[in-house]
Amino acid sequence: MNWRHMFLAAIALTISAGRLLAADAPQRPNILYIMSDDHAAHALSCNGSKINQTPNLDRIASAGMRFTNCFCTDSLCGPSRAVLLTGKYNHLNGFRDNGPKATFDGSQQTFPKLLQKAGYQTAIVGKWHLNSDPTGFDYWSILPGQGRYHDPQFITMGKKSVEKGYVTDIITDKAIDFMKNRDASKPFCLLYHHKAPHRSWEPDEKHAHMYDDVEIPTPFTFDDDYSHRTSAAHEQEMQIDKYLNRQDLKMDPPPGLTGEALKKWKYERFIKDYLRVIASLDDNVGRVLDYLEQSGLAKNTIVIYTSDNGFFLGDHGWFDKRFMYEESLHVPLLVRWPGRIKPGVVSNAIVSNLDFAETILDAAGVPVPADMQGHSLLPIFDNAGLAPPNWRTAFYYHYYEFPQPHHVQPHIGVRTDRYKLINFYGKKEWELFDLQKDPHELVNVYDDPGYATVVNEMKSELTRLRTELKDNDPLIVPFPKQ
Repeated sequence: MNWRHMFLAAIALTISAGRLLAADAPQRPNILYIMSDDHAAHALSCNGSKINQTPNLDRIASAGMRFTNCFCTDSLCGPSRAVLLTGKYNHLNGFRDNGPKATFDGSQQTFPKLLQKAGYQTAIVGKWHLNSDPTGFDYWSILPGQGRYHDPQFITMGKKSVEKGYVTDIITDKAIDFMKNRDASKPFCLLYHHKAPHRSWEPDEKHAHMYDDVEIPTPFTFDDDYSHRTSAAHEQEMQIDKYLNRQDLKMDPPPGLTGEALKKWKYERFIKDYLRVIASLDDNVGRVLDYLEQSGLAKNTIVIYTSDNGFFLGDHGWFDKRFMYEESLHVPLLVRWPGRIKPGVVSNAIVSNLDFAETILDAAGVPVPADMQGHSLLPIFDNAGLAPPNWRTAFYYHYYEFPQPHHVQPHIGVRTDRYKLINFYGKKEWELFDLQKDPHELVNVYDDPGYATVVNEMKSELTRLRTELKDNDPLIVPFPKQ
């Protein structure tokens, strides 16, 4: 064999070896990110719900990891979605509230754009609520604003249409259609975003009479009188008895109902519709999980389930969210990753929607930009739910929107494993809760001399986090629109 033949043979061997290596290389995972709207963490049966069952969402938890301490940086729809996309707090991504002037700057860095550059096919279907067209997506079909439950309008790649049917079903159809018609040569990242269970809680026909003969128990704090709290808890406008309206309730109260009886009647009307809407959501998540299994995609698809924020389900006598109190601050987080996450693991680590962009990028093998402020959850996935030694022990929160809707005072706060400090800065009022002794946050111990040392430590931690996270927003009310 002369040198030329030897050279060509060497090239052929090199190409063949490269092909073998490529074939043996691990396939990049697909990513299915499922986000609902206003789904309280305590309304999932895998989280111990006392009022409903969510068998399909439980499938994700039983086959993967369930987080008990996942928090949102700002318990509000648009701001939470901006944090998801950017991996940055709202003072940096620019989307602080849901006001009429709030518009997400789509030119900034987002994780879908980074995935696109890395060869992923990206898509979003369902709720967007950022007042600008999506960027960084190969395909998008979104609801304008909040969207409608029945016969919703969609904007698909810039074109408007009205689609007949129930919004949760239609969004699921769109998600499955994307996966069926995708470019199969590329891994995909699909953001599958539901409107449900956002107000006004309009169930579909299948679930319209669910719970008709059931009395839903009221939460422990249903009759909270806020007597041991600051004025912020007294001045809110989201009490069930006062602020649920006829549109929410779908009918007028029976004649003669007053006081506690009226409050309980309104609660039953609200909570049953809320849970009916979740039942439809759960059914549709089941449809998607079934498709993943039937198509063979399940084995290489990461499935993430969460909500944009928490929600009060009669807790403290309220509906809605916004406050840094536990029911509003907590969001569900379930993650299934076959072959990487062991089934049925529970993690108590302090994690956040701030971590989602970084986690998705890391899982896809894409470098996480240094200016993102969260942390990849992969070390927790790989350590049976335990946080690594350098993991956060305190979490920072900032809520801006005021005065309407719901008249919740702007506030900042810090939460550790045991304590929570909140500063309602417009009122110059503080609250401190000992979550170990007072998990329902009924007694503010900020002025208790026995907690003076804790107050000082928590204030120092709050200052440290504001500096570390570059939150230089002036603490004034109302916050000026940008």
